[in-house]
Amino acid sequence: MKKLIPFLLVIVFLAGCATSTEQEKNSYRQVSMEEAVTIMEEESGYIILDVRTAEEYHEKHIPDAINIPNEAISSNEIEELPDKDQLIMVYCRSGNRSKQAAEKLIKLGYTNIVEFGGINDWAGEIVSSEE
Repeated sequence: MKKLIPFLLVIVFLAGCATSTEQEKNSYRQVSMEEAVTIMEEESGYIILDVRTAEEYHEKHIPDAINIPNEAISSNEIEELPDKDQLIMVYCRSGNRSKQAAEKLIKLGYTNIVEFGGINDWAGEIVSSEE
């Protein structure tokens, strides 16, 4: 029995490690607005994804962002996002829909999702239809 206890402890430890690794693989990163700006300055080849409605997007959005409303993300493949390993930076108005969209994208098999909140906190350049 004494020999069995260390063996069981090792199995429990390894199972815990596998679970946390699997959870990390099946989740998105949530970063602050400042961290998002740093990522955008240091990385290339990423997509900025605005998940607000088309009306909100046309009113104002981050330059070069593409618009796929959160409500349009379902279990279907997304033509505008063909590379499931590409870095996708997701935002909305205040941060609620971007979290929902990030979860949906992970379930669709996307592996490099970064959620950074809402345009309400964006201090950078804005494209506006009012200009």
